[in-house]
Amino acid sequence: MKKSSYYTLIIVLLVSTFGCQIDKQKSSKSETPKTTPLVENVLTSEEQSALTPDIVIKSFTEGNKRFMNNDITPRDYPAMVRKSTYNQYPKAIVLSCIDSRVPVENVLDEGIGDIFVARVAGNFANTDILGSMEYACKVAGSKLILVLGHEHCGAIKSAIDDVKLGNITHLLSNIKPAIDNLDDFDGEKSSKNEDYIHAVCEQNVINTIAEIRAKSPILKSMEENGEIKIVGAIYNMETGGVNIKY
Repeated sequence: MKKSSYYTLIIVLLVSTFGCQIDKQKSSKSETPKTTPLVENVLTSEEQSALTPDIVIKSFTEGNKRFMNNDITPRDYPAMVRKSTYNQYPKAIVLSCIDSRVPVENVLDEGIGDIFVARVAGNFANTDILGSMEYACKVAGSKLILVLGHEHCGAIKSAIDDVKLGNITHLLSNIKPAIDNLDDFDGEKSSKNEDYIHAVCEQNVINTIAEIRAKSPILKSMEENGEIKIVGAIYNMETGGVNIKY
């Protein structure tokens, strides 16, 4: 083989190899998924004022659907922290159980500054919780109170079993009225009966809503005037769904 032919072959091979590498790089770039912009804004006073209770309920329902579909809103949390440093304008207050399997903000797909969350085992409303709700709605402008119970609740089971243990004894006494309301339950009344547990859980949410209205003239008046709504829901531990129906 002549030297000129040899050098020509080398050049062809180099050009071919280099071209393949460029094609691969172009292909790699074209296959890179587009990143979704992170949400960094927090609720403003104007946005909160424009909300109605029904709008908030709709946003919770839509947010929960995103949670169930593993499509939670991507957020820039450091930016949201900075923007909410000195003010907050939450749309609602949620009263939830302390259960670690019910991460309220995630379940409703809400970010920093979007909601107040009050938590106590058994999601009942005592004086401290009522005061917190009054602050959230009358002072801070929230439009909705959501009492969120959940299935397979340990506090409900313990109340059914009449557990006696330290301060837990007094805590569970707040759930006992829900049990008393179900005297006519058709079935086994024990913590081994999931249907009974669910019934007590629902009744406890209903009772808590009634307690809020009965023991807080401020919140009752706000609801009667259409400024807020007081509603209830049960979190489905199997699906992650929240059904606002009370």
